[in-house]
Amino acid sequence: MDKERIDEALELLWVLNEEGHKDLNRFRMSSEDDEIDAVIAVLKREGLVVVTGDSIQFSEKGRVQAKALIRRLRLAERLFTDVFELREDTVIVDACKMEHILSEELTDSVCTFLGHPQTCPHGKAIPRGECCKKYKVEIEPLVTKLPAFEVGSKGRITFIVQTDPSRLSKLNSLGITAGSVIRLLQKTPSFVIQIDETTIALDPEIAKAIFVKKLG
Repeated sequence: MDKERIDEALELLWVLNEEGHKDLNRFRMSSEDDEIDAVIAVLKREGLVVVTGDSIQFSEKGRVQAKALIRRLRLAERLFTDVFELREDTVIVDACKMEHILSEELTDSVCTFLGHPQTCPHGKAIPRGECCKKYKVEIEPLVTKLPAFEVGSKGRITFIVQTDPSRLSKLNSLGITAGSVIRLLQKTPSFVIQIDETTIALDPEIAKAIFVKKLG
C-alpha cells in the first residue's frame, strides 16, 4: 500500500487524539480514503495501531511514527508561512508534500532555524524534537527578517526573498547580497544599514525580504 496513505491515516489519528477522539467510526468518517478499512488493516498488521471494540489507538511504534510526521508537517507550515509568506492554500499543499520527504536531520535544522517554535500557524502544538530538549523556553531564531533585527547589531545576510527581478538586481548593485555583512543603524523613518563604509536606506517592503543571521 502507498506509504503516503499510511502516513495520512496516522496523521489523522494524531489530530483526532488531540481533539480527544479515539472512536473507530469517527476515524473512518473523518478519513478521505475510499478504502479506509483496508488502510486500518495495514495499520494493524504493521503494529502501528491497536483496535479494541469501537476504539482505535496508537501502539508505541505508531505514536513515534505519527509524532515525526506531525512535527515535519507543522514545521514546514511554519517555514512557508513565516519565512516565505506563501498563501495559505499553497502552504497546506507544499507542507503536506514535505512531511513525507524531510529527513530527521533536516527537520531538526528547520526547527533550529525557526527558533524551535512551539505551535504551527494554526495554533496547534509542534511535537518537540531532539534539538529542542536542551531549551526550556522558545529561543530566538538563528535567522530573522531585517525588521526584527536589533538596531546596532551586526549580521550576515543569509538570503533575500524577492519576487521582483529588477528590485533584486538593484539590491545586488548596492552590494546587498547573500553573504554580505551589515550593521543595522536605524529602523525609522526608513531602514538604514551599513555595508563596509557605505550607508544605504531601504524602504520597509525591501527590508522585509532580507534575512539576517546575527554575528557576535
